[in-house]
Amino acid sequence: MKRELDALITQMHSAGVSYTEAVRQFKRRYLLEVLAQHKGNQCKAAEELGMHRNTLSRTLAELDMDTAQIRSGMRRPPMSERPRTLPSVANLTKIR
Repeated sequence: MKRELDALITQMHSAGVSYTEAVRQFKRRYLLEVLAQHKGNQCKAAEELGMHRNTLSRTLAELDMDTAQIRSGMRRPPMSERPRTLPSVANLTKIR
């Protein structure tokens, strides 16, 4: 993983990405990953991150991360939007 990180840092520096923007993007991606692991639960995510829930909430706001959007992205889509499953082979033989 260290090699990948080193390569990413070199690539970002070569592309002219500022330190502030690099840190901001890292924080956003890392927080999204932890929140996804906890299905959007900020209390559990904050505990894993070793920070208070209010600190996490403030950090998300500073990074312009919409927590409602994060949570809604983790919900199952409504039945009407889910892909239809194909009938099983056993059911196909009964149909014929």
